[in-house]
Amino acid sequence: MTFKFTAIFLFFITNAVLAQVQSEVNPPSNIKSIVFKGETDDQFPIIQLGETIYLEFDDLTASEQDYYYKIIHCNYDWTPSDLLKSQYINGIDDQRITDYDNSYNTLQPYSNYRLTLPNDNVKLKVSGNHIIEIYDSNYELQFSRRFLVYQNSVTVSTLTKRSRDFNYINEKQAVQININYSNYTIVNPKKEVKIAILQNYYWPTAIYNIKPQFTIGTELVYKYDEETSFFGGNEFYNFDTKDLRSASAAIASIELTDLYNHYLYTNRFRNDKPYTYFPDINGDFVIRTLQGDDSSREAEYTNVHFSLPYKRGLVLDKVYVFGKFNNYELNEENEMTYNEENGLMEASIKIKQGFYNYKYVLKDDKSEIKLNEVSGNFHYTENNYLVLVYYRNFGDLYDSLIGIGSTNSTNLKN
Repeated sequence: MTFKFTAIFLFFITNAVLAQVQSEVNPPSNIKSIVFKGETDDQFPIIQLGETIYLEFDDLTASEQDYYYKIIHCNYDWTPSDLLKSQYINGIDDQRITDYDNSYNTLQPYSNYRLTLPNDNVKLKVSGNHIIEIYDSNYELQFSRRFLVYQNSVTVSTLTKRSRDFNYINEKQAVQININYSNYTIVNPKKEVKIAILQNYYWPTAIYNIKPQFTIGTELVYKYDEETSFFGGNEFYNFDTKDLRSASAAIASIELTDLYNHYLYTNRFRNDKPYTYFPDINGDFVIRTLQGDDSSREAEYTNVHFSLPYKRGLVLDKVYVFGKFNNYELNEENEMTYNEENGLMEASIKIKQGFYNYKYVLKDDKSEIKLNEVSGNFHYTENNYLVLVYYRNFGDLYDSLIGIGSTNSTNLKN
């Protein structure tokens, strides 16, 4: 009896562990500039089945360490699916990344690693959510990233509208969706179809589990307001360090010590200012340099210095520099500290040459993250929205990604 109870207990514990949500693991301080994308310019890893996905990162130890990769297939909610590895990939993963070079003529030495999927060892077989994990030679996990593989089986039409909620009419944007499945067999769409909506490819604020309001023939209609709305936020700040020695509209001064130091002009709180349109790339970044032809291994690392005026309301809040360049992580490296001499919150972050978007976010003493406390929320803000459509038929072992749609709030409707 004791043996049976122990076995049953271990079974449930094992399955509970396996069912954990696969969140992204951010790397140690020696790994920087992770670029993970499909065949578009957006650094968001989504591809159609059969297309190529690209991963690139730097190791600042420049020791030519061995790194290995592993792929995990996940359900709609990012728990591991029930598929065997042989059911979602052709070939064998857990392979060493063999494409790498050391930096050339840089003050900061580093090794640059590159990986493409599919390759000679691995080909993806099914659509859906995936995780790539990168391990070192001791098989210790260094970092992981989500990516998406889809098939164009349904047509997804999307529209961004101004919120009809008068409490947030000047702050929120709502996404409306129509899914046409006339070329795809779906028996019970309200149960078999799930959607996810992302604003600017940022997973933590994604909206899940929205049921269609109604169906018209072979069309699912989502004409919600509150349920599919997002705070508009504000345009991101930006800077460009492609030319090491040239100041710009965002860079106040440059100094050379062991590395170049780029001091940005002090930013300001914009939550109490009128909205001003300023083009951005929605938090993204692009590595580039004028000091060489190969940005991957000739771009320099510089210390970029950020500053923000201190306000009394920040007493209990921590302030962070936030962007795709650090995968929107809140850690010690991008946390700002108070400088008593000039009354500014300051941070210095080592960043590879290029064009970068960033903003400032707060975290209070209850670990609640306030994304737009500094920037403010405006319904005018240009944001990109991505709609993901998943399908699982009765008896299927995983959620397939059968269509995507996108819209931008530059075409905002009232």
